[in-house]
Amino acid sequence: MKSYRKELWFTLPDRCGFVNITHAVQEALEESGIREGLCLVNAMHITASVFINDDESGLHHDYTSWLEKLAPHDPISLYSHNRTGEDNGDAHLKRQIMGCEVVVAITEGKLDFGPWEQIFYGEFDGRRKKRVLVKIIGE
Repeated sequence: MKSYRKELWFTLPDRCGFVNITHAVQEALEESGIREGLCLVNAMHITASVFINDDESGLHHDYTSWLEKLAPHDPISLYSHNRTGEDNGDAHLKRQIMGCEVVVAITEGKLDFGPWEQIFYGEFDGRRKKRVLVKIIGE
C-alpha cells in the first residue's frame, strides 16, 4: 500500500466563504499515482470545514444564511469562548455543524462521487492563512 500527503493553503478575504477544492484534490490524487483506495480531506483549523455537496451558488447563499441564524457572529458577547479575547465563537460552532473532513473512495484513479458531488472548503473565521490536509492511501 502507498501513502501520499499534500497540504492545500487558503486565505479567504472575507470572514466566511466557500471554495470548491475538487480540482485541487483530484490533482493531488494524480500526483500520488494511487488508482484504488481512499482520500481523506481534512480542514486543519478549528474554524474551517470540509464538506461534500453541490456547486450551486444559491445553495452556498442558503448555507451562509442558515449558519448565521444558527450561530450569529453578533453579538460577540453571546459566546463564552469570546471572553478569552477572541471574537470567533460562532466560527467554532459553524465548523461543528458543517464538519471537518470527508473521505472519498478512489476508483480507477478518480474520485468516486455521486451525481453533483464536489468537495468544498468552508471558512468561518477568514482573512488569514489556513490549510487543508489531503491524505491518500491505496495502491
